[in-house]
Parts: sequence; C-alpha cells; structure tokens
Amino acid sequence: MSQEKKNTTSKTTTRKPRPSRVRLADPFYEREKEKYENPLPSREYVLQILGEMARPMSSDELIAALDVKTEEVDHFARRIFAMEREGQLMRNRAGDYIIPDKADLVRGRVEGHADGFGFLIPDDGSDDMFLGPRAMREVMHGDKILVRAMGVDQRGRREAKVVEVLERANTQVIGRVAIEQGVVFIQPENRRINQQILLAPDTTRTPPVAGQIVTVAITQQPSAHTQAIGRIVQTLGNYADPGMEIEIALRKHDLPFEFSEAAQAEAKKLPDAVRKKDWTPGREDIRHLPLVTIDGETARDFDDAVYCEKQGKGYRLLVAIADVSHYVTPGSALDADALTRGTSVYFPRRVIPMLPEKLSNGLCSLNPQVERLCMVCDMDINPMGVIKKYRFYPAVMYSHARLTYNKVAAAMYEKDTATRNELVDLLPHLGHLDELFRVLLTARAKRGAIDFETVETKMVFDENGKIERIVQEHRNDAHRLIEECMLAANVCASNYLQESGQASLYRVHEGPTVEKLERLREFLAEFGITLAGGEKPRAGDFAKVVAQIKERPDAQLIQTVMLRSLQQAVYSPENVGHFGLAYEAYTHFTSPIRRYPDLLVHRAIKAVLTKNPYQPSAGPVELLMDTRRKRTKGAKGGKGGKPARGNSQREVAVVAPPVPEKARSSGIWEDIGVHCSQTERRADEASRDVETWLKCFYMQDRIGESYVGSITAVTSFGIFVTLDDLFVEGLVHISELGKDYFHHDEARHELLGERTGQRYRLSDRVGVQLVRVDLESRKIDFRLLEGVERPTERTGKTERDRARAGVAEAAAPAAQKPARQHAKPKRLLPAPVSNEVKRVEPGTTAAKKAPAALVVDDDDEVVSWRKLAGLPDRKGPHAIAVDALPTRGPRAAAPAAKGHASGHTKPQPKSGPRKGAAVAVQAVAKVQLAKPKAKPKAKPKAKPQAKPKAKPAVAPTKAAAKPAARKPVASKGGRHG
Repeated sequence: MSQEKKNTTSKTTTRKPRPSRVRLADPFYEREKEKYENPLPSREYVLQILGEMARPMSSDELIAALDVKTEEVDHFARRIFAMEREGQLMRNRAGDYIIPDKADLVRGRVEGHADGFGFLIPDDGSDDMFLGPRAMREVMHGDKILVRAMGVDQRGRREAKVVEVLERANTQVIGRVAIEQGVVFIQPENRRINQQILLAPDTTRTPPVAGQIVTVAITQQPSAHTQAIGRIVQTLGNYADPGMEIEIALRKHDLPFEFSEAAQAEAKKLPDAVRKKDWTPGREDIRHLPLVTIDGETARDFDDAVYCEKQGKGYRLLVAIADVSHYVTPGSALDADALTRGTSVYFPRRVIPMLPEKLSNGLCSLNPQVERLCMVCDMDINPMGVIKKYRFYPAVMYSHARLTYNKVAAAMYEKDTATRNELVDLLPHLGHLDELFRVLLTARAKRGAIDFETVETKMVFDENGKIERIVQEHRNDAHRLIEECMLAANVCASNYLQESGQASLYRVHEGPTVEKLERLREFLAEFGITLAGGEKPRAGDFAKVVAQIKERPDAQLIQTVMLRSLQQAVYSPENVGHFGLAYEAYTHFTSPIRRYPDLLVHRAIKAVLTKNPYQPSAGPVELLMDTRRKRTKGAKGGKGGKPARGNSQREVAVVAPPVPEKARSSGIWEDIGVHCSQTERRADEASRDVETWLKCFYMQDRIGESYVGSITAVTSFGIFVTLDDLFVEGLVHISELGKDYFHHDEARHELLGERTGQRYRLSDRVGVQLVRVDLESRKIDFRLLEGVERPTERTGKTERDRARAGVAEAAAPAAQKPARQHAKPKRLLPAPVSNEVKRVEPGTTAAKKAPAALVVDDDDEVVSWRKLAGLPDRKGPHAIAVDALPTRGPRAAAPAAKGHASGHTKPQPKSGPRKGAAVAVQAVAKVQLAKPKAKPKAKPKAKPQAKPKAKPAVAPTKAAAKPAARKPVASKGGRHG
C-alpha cells in the first residue's frame, strides 16, 4: 500500500500543473502558450487587470491578482520592467504601478529645435505639445518620454512637463570639439541637439584639439540638473578636410554606411557573371534584342535597359530591369542590410549604395557587352499611346551599348554626324523609341498629368574636392524619353499586382488637403486664374492651369505655389493612385538596385508568376522596431483618409504590445512602406545638408559682393533669395527689409509692410549683398540692396484689396514734391483759416492767393505753403506748432488764429474727396502763436489758442491710398501714422 502511495506521489510531482481560472481568463493565453513553455500573463492582461482595479497597485498586489507562482516571479518581473521601459506601465512616488493614460500622461517622441525648445510628438496622433528650454535640458532629440500637460503657453500651444524618460535615442553623437576656460566639450552637429556634451578626462587618448570633428559615446545622459557626459570614440579630422561634410552627414542622420560582416560574406560568395544554373525554368533568352542603357555621364549602376520596334501601326516596347531579387533573397543578410538602408544615398562625388558594390556596380548592373539576369515588362502600345497588353517574365539579356542622355540627344535631335556614325546600327531602334516617346507624350497630356518645370543644378568640383562652380543641368528629350518608358513599365506593374490580388507597395501621391486647396484658390484668384474641379480637383485641372500660365512672366511663381500645395508621395500597401501623374495605380518597379520597394515589387511579381503568394519574412521586419509607426484613425491613406499631422504625412512612433504572428504579417507591408518613406526622406535631408555645406564653403570668400536673385521662400522671419547663375540660397532677415512692421501672409506667400505697404513675395526679383556665411550652422545671410522687381502685378482682388481700392479711388493725383533745400522744421505750419485743404502747384497764381491752404507732400507730411509756392519763408510770428492731429469726425470750421493777417474767416464750401482734385489731411488742434522777440535769435514764446469746438473731417491723401498705408489712429499730443 505504501509503495502504491509512493508511485501515486511520484506521478503527481511530474504532472504539469493545470493553470488557474485567473490565468485561463487571459485573452492572449493561447498566443503565450505557443511562444513559451510556461506562459506568463500577457501584457494586455496586465493592463486589463490594472484597468479593472481602477487604482494603483503594488507589485505584490499585481502578482496576487494575476496568480503568479513563486517560481514565475523573476520572469514576471522582467516582463513588467519591459512594459515600464516601453511606457505601458509606470510607478508613482509610492512605488505602485499605474497606467500612464489613466494618470493623464502622454507618451511620445521629442523633436528638438535649434533655438533650445522642442515639441513632443504624441503617439496617439494628437496635437504636438510644447517643451520649453527647461524641459529640454533633460532630454534630447528623438528620446521617447512621458509628459504631463501643464496648460498652454503665451502663444496658445499645449505645454508639457517631462515626467519620465522611457528610451534614449542618442548613444553616440558627432560634433565639434570646443574648449573654453579649460573645459572641453562637444557641440553636436545635429542642431536639434542643443545640449553641449562634456568630455570626461581620458588619459588613454591624445587630448582633443579645438575644431576637430569627433564621435562621442554618451556615458551619462542629461538630467534636470546635470549635463550630458561622453567620451571620444573616434576622431574624424578637421572641419574643412576634403569629404568631411559627407562623414558628418552620415553620422548626423544615422545613415548606415558600412555593410554587416554577414552581408559582406554573402556578397563574396556570389559569382562574378551569370551562370548556366541561373537559367531557371521560365527564364527567356532575349540576348538577340539590341537593348541599350541610357543614363547620365556619371552613372555607375545601370538597372534599366530599353528596346522598341514597330508592330503594325503600333509599337512593342521592352523595359528590362536588373533581376536583383534572384541574388538578394528574403531573410538573407543582404536583404536585412538593404531593408535597413531603404535606398541608396547620392552625395556629390560619393554614393552610399543600398547593396554592396559587387552587386550594385557588378552582377546586377546591366553593363554593356555582358550577360545579365533581368525582369522584363513586354508591352504592346497602340498609336494612341494606350498599352493594349503586357506581360512580365524573367530573362537573360545582353546590353548592346551604354548610352548617355547627351549622346542620344546629339544623335537624334541635334543630328550630330560623328555621333550618328558611332551609333549607326542602333539608329533605327532609337528612332522607334523617339516615335513612341512622342506618342506617349500626347497620351500624357490627354491623361492630364501635371508637368512642372523644375531647375536642376550640378556642382563642378576642383582637385581639392571643393566646388569650382555650380551649373544648371538642362533636361533634354532623351531624359524624358527614358522617363516615359519607365512610367509605362511602372503602371503595368501596379496593374498586374492589383488585378492578381497580390499585396505589395504602391507609390501613393494624394491630392492637396482641403486647407491647402483653399489657400491655393485664394492665391490664384488674385491673378484672375480659376482652378476647376470643385472640392476634389483632378490632376488635369492642375495641368490646365500650368498650360494656361506657361507664357506668363510670373509662371514660375504660380507654378511654385501650386507644387507646394500638393502632398508628398509615400509608399503604402493601400493603393489610392498617383495624383501628379494622373494614374489610378502606380508603383516603383524600375530601380531595384537603389530602392527597396522596387525589390519587393519584383518579388511580388515573381510570386504571381509562380502562383505562390509572397509575404515579407518576419526576420528583417524586426529591424523596423525603432521606426515602427502608425497613422491616426481614418488616416490609412485611402480615399477620404487624412494623413497624420506634420510634413504632408508625419508618422508617429508607437509602442505596440506583441500581437499574433498572423496579425503581425498583415501589417508588415504597411510597416515596410512607412520605413521606406522615412529612409527616402532621410536620404534627401542628408544630401541637402551636404550640398548646403559645400555652397557655404564656396561662398565664404565672397562676402561683400552683390548679386541679383529671386525670392524662393517667404517666412515669418524673412525671405530666402536664390542667386542667379550661382544657384545659392540665403536669408534676408526681416530686420533688413526696412523700418516697418512686416506681416507674413501665408496664403499670398508674401511679407507686407504695415506702414509703407512694401511687399516681398515669392518669385520677386531683388538685389542683395552677401554679409555673412556660417559654416557651422550652414547659413548664408544677405542684405537687401535693391527694391522689388515684379514681372507682373496681380489682376484679381481680395476683400482687403477692395477696401484699399476704396481709399485709393477717393484720393486724387498729388503734386510732385519739390526738392527741399533745408531741413524741415518740426511740424511748423501757417495758421489755418479754413477747414478745407488744397494742394497747390508751386509758383502758380493759386499758390500765391491761397495763404490759408495747408498742403501735404508725398510723404504725408504737412509742409509750408510758401515753400511749395516757391516763395521765401516768412520770418516772424506767423507760424503755429501742431500739438495734436484730429481723427475722422464731423467737419467743423477752425477758428481764425489770433493775430493772423486775415483777421477773420470766410465761409467755406463743403469739402470732401473729389475725383481729380488733390486733398490733404487738415492738421488743426491745440495751436500756439509765436510772439516775436527783440533778439532775432531768441526762440518765440508761444501763446495758447482756443481749442476748436469740433474736430474737422479728415480727407484721404495720396499716401493713404498706398496698399499698406497705416490706418490713422488718434493720439493725444501725437500724430497720425
């Protein structure tokens, strides 16, 4: 019996304990059970229990409520700590756990500003919250934090206080060494990080030198009371060393510029040429077709080749694209590195490729006279430019020539004999390409695609790697020929994937938002231009406006404003069409060497061909955790969906709890789309950063020189001017525009002077002088030399224009102000005997017979009638000093000045604005008569004059009719503006 009991006991100890009812109530129990042998309460369940309790809970209470066993406590503590780190939970001062949302805490990412303040970009998609300089002391740009709302600041912005830092974004920072009073610190190159990083003493390294560019590892993050502390891990060199601007940009924008060891090992194993075993079933042989590549002179990676032949009345067009997907397989190290980079980054004189050079410039590049694997889009196009049918297939090709845009243009359009002789065998095929190009252009216009004309520049460098000159790069028809061929292939790819139901990434370009559309229409109305289409205009409506303004001198202005009204194109698995190109579906298929979305499209097309649905593997997607984003509700990019706030489409960081693998897979495409959109913008920002530095270096020896340029941007703090010929942009600060209060009109894209009415708007021509170049901040400052030159004036009127026009119509042409020989006295006037004000021509009979008239010059200043009449000034007591000016009101006759020669007043007819008659402001107020003294040099003693019973009416002046004339304001003892 005892033995039987012993066996029973043994069985009991080895049996797996049954989970309690509390643990089985976990809605994600099955998921946890699949992942772990001994599943813990899921994160969602922890949050659910805390929410149901509706109060803070200690760790012991939480363990008891979730029925966590003693042997599970350590593992459960690690899960709770991870939830704290990601901002799902936090502890209060009593040490109890709370849900941040229940405590009115907001989680988000810090976006720093160069001026010391910053903003919190909330995860929930709500409005940004302002972080003052004090709050920014303890955080850096990119940090994830919890904040509490503290009300609003003076400008009405929600203000926040930092409660807790969840995750630090900056572990290494690139910056410049600075030494002050023996203290060594680093000034970060990223201007959004405005904290200085103190350097800890390091006896193992050579002491840093002021001005060096170094990479610093942050060993102590900043807090409310201490600065960040770091140590140098790499010294890059001096600031002005050749190529240093690129090294700075790579680290400043966190661009991956070194391939992982695993990726390099995979690339090394790849062959140098196409092998026979690469001829997989279904791969066609098109080596006999004379395909050619047409690229720029400096291109090194050739990912597209074209061929065209006549087919009846229509054409057969082949677009062959490098088959990168054959070598870069899903889940490989090469794939992971390509996903992390997202795109190749093109700097002047240097490229950071998405794939190792063996692939980008070798095995995958369609180099001439070698066999290459490719994916082909084979299209039949009718004489109207409509693609009647197409098919995709893998193939092996042989490029017959590496051509450039200039060479094709010389042979086809300039009819250069030498070039035509060189390409004699290819001329028939190039001729067919040109014919098809003309057909596609006609179809493009009929479709209504927007064709904005933009200016592209190219930097020419000297032997030291610095800019020698900047030249404009003109696009010829060869550029547009290849562009139309690529557009046709991309459209076929998007249609193919959409019809097959295979998920992929589309190139999405939505139309203008309601707010931008309203501002655009208001702007166009001032030029007498109407944008058709109602609330949802089509691309064709925009194209009609572009065609309408093509011959206008202000076409560049209107086109720029229209272009800025459109949203930014992004990658998304949800197809909403491409507004600018007027396509219902569009994707990127033609550049898999340098764009990761194109590589995914190739894989998706192959999946359709093999009837094996494709989904990106979960491995590389784990790399997206730091860039995982979500859109706000109703903002998935579909029709009617509104993108998140910010730059066209701002994606907001989200800390998401684990979700089932099936649900994760369904969101992988969107995650990759957002990631690729971000890497594209990151690459653009880095390239602009380098170009701006090079331009600053180029201009630093030209301080004091004068230039002419056009206003290319108008902001609340000044105007940006791009110089002719040099194509360098700099700022004319608002304080340099003149002594006036300038107000920014965002809808009109202009700065308007309150007093002078001076306007500075987009595309105006101005003369400037270079006064400052700051290499550190990459800023160029100009000083205004010449006034505005406009190609044309607005023809339409807004309400504000009509109000001004009403004043202008009431004002008559004024007499031309004569040159003054002496400084004007301080508002000294002849004594008035009438409330009617007339302007008289100097030297005329009317001037001599109207001694009581008050006259106003073109600067709205009341001047001596004798001076205007050409008579010598009278010396003596017959002068008055104005103490105050009247406001608009009932007209009343002014009493005669005591001691005036006339001695009485005459009845005057009603005065008022008359067309063709000059009128002026009558300055009548407290008047003092000046008594003569024995000594002529002594100042006259003024006698008080009786106050007028009523303030006379004020007639509008010519100055008041100016567009931005300041409105009259009554001020006791003062004067009108």
